[in-house]
Amino acid sequence: MAMRDIASILPLSVQELSFEADGKRLVDDVSFVLPKGGVTAIIGPNGAGKSLTLRLCHGLLKPSAGTIRWQAQNGRHRHAMVFQRPVMLRRSARANIRHALGAVGVADASSRADTALARFGLAALAERPARLMSGGEQQRLAIARAWALEPEVLFLDEPSSQLDPGATRQIEEVIAALAAEGMTILMTTHDLGQARRLSQRILFLNRGRLIDDAPTEIVFAGKASADARAFIAGDLLW
Repeated sequence: MAMRDIASILPLSVQELSFEADGKRLVDDVSFVLPKGGVTAIIGPNGAGKSLTLRLCHGLLKPSAGTIRWQAQNGRHRHAMVFQRPVMLRRSARANIRHALGAVGVADASSRADTALARFGLAALAERPARLMSGGEQQRLAIARAWALEPEVLFLDEPSSQLDPGATRQIEEVIAALAAEGMTILMTTHDLGQARRLSQRILFLNRGRLIDDAPTEIVFAGKASADARAFIAGDLLW
């Protein structure tokens, strides 16, 4: 499915973004710009605010302070998110995609669902109950469901954290292919090897703050902050 020939919603400008819950600031004054194209990986220790940042950008949470601005006013309709544990409805793989398309009023939902299943190697599983699929199959289905909506930007939250090496490789191949086709991807990952393999840019968060925003090769060459170097080396950050 080709990207639609309409004005881009990018860049996405995130300025002085903060989020508080129960009196604790979990995302603290984060600013960055997401340009069109490529894969940007958000890395950092547990509790750094990685997933929260994705949810804020996607509009699932309202920031306590700061702004999230898409270049186009209709930007909120042209990005999709796949969660670490994707929600599967109690219906077939095909019906899961058709439901998502029907919810936004797509007329040719059946045809587009079949195209998405074929695109991600799931055509033979079209009638299988989604909740009985393997973890890797469910993750590919979740990506297929998002892709069918024709987003310009895809947010991925730890896309392979629950998967075995074989399924992880399949998901990485999917991500690389989507990026090669022109989709812009912002993803979180705890897998540093994955971040190095897939991304062109790294956002390193620690304690809710953005410490580094740099090309991937710079970060992994040890030319980023002391905190990033320690994290990549496997040291505990306090």
